Amino acid sequence: MSVLLIGLSHRSAPLELLERISAPHGVLPKTLARLSELPNVDETVVLSTCNRLEVYASAEKFHSAYEHIFDHLAEQASVATADMSGSVYSLYGSDAVSHLYAVVSGLDSVVLGEAEIQGQVKRAWQTAEAAGTAGANLSPLFRRALGVGRRVRAETQLGRLLASVSEAAVALASDHLGGFAGRRIAVLGAGEMGGGMAKAIAPIRGAELVLASRSWQRAQELARMLGARAVHLDELAAELAVADALLTSTAASSLVMDFDELEKVMAERGGRDLLVVDIAVPRDVDPAAGALDGLRLCDMSDVRSFAAANGGHSEAEIRQAWAIVTAEAQRHSEQAAERDVAPLISEFRRRICDISQAEFDRFDTRLASLDAEQRRTVEALVHGIVNKVLHEPTVRLKEAAPDEGSEHLAGALRKLFDI
Repeated sequence: MSVLLIGLSHRSAPLELLERISAPHGVLPKTLARLSELPNVDETVVLSTCNRLEVYASAEKFHSAYEHIFDHLAEQASVATADMSGSVYSLYGSDAVSHLYAVVSGLDSVVLGEAEIQGQVKRAWQTAEAAGTAGANLSPLFRRALGVGRRVRAETQLGRLLASVSEAAVALASDHLGGFAGRRIAVLGAGEMGGGMAKAIAPIRGAELVLASRSWQRAQELARMLGARAVHLDELAAELAVADALLTSTAASSLVMDFDELEKVMAERGGRDLLVVDIAVPRDVDPAAGALDGLRLCDMSDVRSFAAANGGHSEAEIRQAWAIVTAEAQRHSEQAAERDVAPLISEFRRRICDISQAEFDRFDTRLASLDAEQRRTVEALVHGIVNKVLHEPTVRLKEAAPDEGSEHLAGALRKLFDI
């Protein structure tokens, strides 16, 4: 049984489709349960972030499993399969493993080398384990993937300038405003992304930080920790009448700030510009608000472009990271292939030894005249011949294991010896 990956990401799909396909953390157990019930799907892990949705499945039949998972994703997002097919990518076996290693290492992220994805992959795996959909096939793979991600970050300089999407969003806002000194910055959201932006702003000298959240308790706790000021969500519009920027990322499934609300905010600002950076997926701010005079609205697409231009990574650093991923993926393939052929080799050797023993038993009466030493000599001779006969097929099968040719050899061995 091999690994199948079906996904959409910022590289393959428009933001509008990613918004519709996203799976909030609260619904993941239900999504995992439904996926694991699909035909030819044994285990599943779903990685859902603001920039990707990927389903990793332990699947026996590629095409059948692919079709059922694809249809499930389209149904979940209420998207016609024809509208989604051009944005979906699928990988199988060693290619899926290599992709997972690249993802957890930050090589496929909006911000190259970002650290946030490491924790997101870990949570996706732990959620699947708790739901009972990640077991003997996928759990070892994800455990090893996390180790690969740690190795890439330990041995390369990826992410040294921008370590997360949150940091990239803050850097983008600072670039637009010419710095945060003397500025009032409002942050909406106290979770991983919103909290990450607040933590990046808090140490900046001269910046006034105002925090809002759908949870008043979380807003207060984060504000106390950062030395900021917390406001209720219904007070945010009044704050925006005097703030210089709003940075937002919540886990809301629908808009938190609509066009009409922001139109009133802009009317109260007396002609002063307002910068809004929305990195939530689905978006927190109505995209139509970008047409309001004086409101500059940036979303994940803008953060992606900014990160690409300001990551500061050399080609040598990127090649080094990819070399680690490639080597680890090759190592995984070799070890997996050896594990796959081990039972066959064991059964092959057992079958030949059984034949040898049966022949000994058949000739037992004819060997009765031999003394103990002579009998041991005959047995050693036969066992030596058997081992020599077994040696070459065993070596060839192990050597071929990482390649496609192993299937042909294994099939021939099964057919010849009825294994």
